[in-house]
Amino acid sequence: MIDFYTFGTPNGRKVSIALEEMGLDYETRSIDITKDEQFDPAFLAISPNNKIPAIFDRETGVSMMESGAILYYLATKTGDFLPNDAHHHWQAIEWLNWQMGGFGPMLGQAHHFLHFNPGKSDYAEQRFGQETRRLYGVLDRQLSDREYVAGTYSIADMAIWPWVSRYEFQKVDLTEFPKVLRWYQAIAARPAVIAGYSVPSASDIPMPTSA
Repeated sequence: MIDFYTFGTPNGRKVSIALEEMGLDYETRSIDITKDEQFDPAFLAISPNNKIPAIFDRETGVSMMESGAILYYLATKTGDFLPNDAHHHWQAIEWLNWQMGGFGPMLGQAHHFLHFNPGKSDYAEQRFGQETRRLYGVLDRQLSDREYVAGTYSIADMAIWPWVSRYEFQKVDLTEFPKVLRWYQAIAARPAVIAGYSVPSASDIPMPTSA
């Protein structure tokens, strides 16, 4: 059994989707970041950086923070969703880190300035809006000759997809990135993704209009 600490954010949904895809038993412990529950000392013991998501694996006694590290831990624990051959294995790790180091942080800034604080800074809106579109272009090219980012469905897709699901926050029209749109819709139809998206509370997956 895994104790799963989360909230309804892209980073939280990465892990809930992985837990559902891997068929692991878990109990959800909602951490309402709008009420500063992430600063509770009990949560600090699990996640020293006061960020969701985090897990505690009762079987191994391991606690983990940082969504990318959690995904790698769960894939290693189960042997699922991380390719065995060296080329695709490291490609999955590469794109997992691409999401952690660029796609997520830059799109998070786009959310802050374009969705939650429009009009506060024209410079920031232009900067992060342009970088968001550049990164979508990178992803679209990666998907031009393959179904998933590392060839087969992996933790890399699970990391990237929830951030794409916030395309409305980013003012992105997915029809302008047809390979991303095809990939997004295919993953959105997976039963485990539908279930994981509704953790910790019921939520409908945003669905763009097809090109």
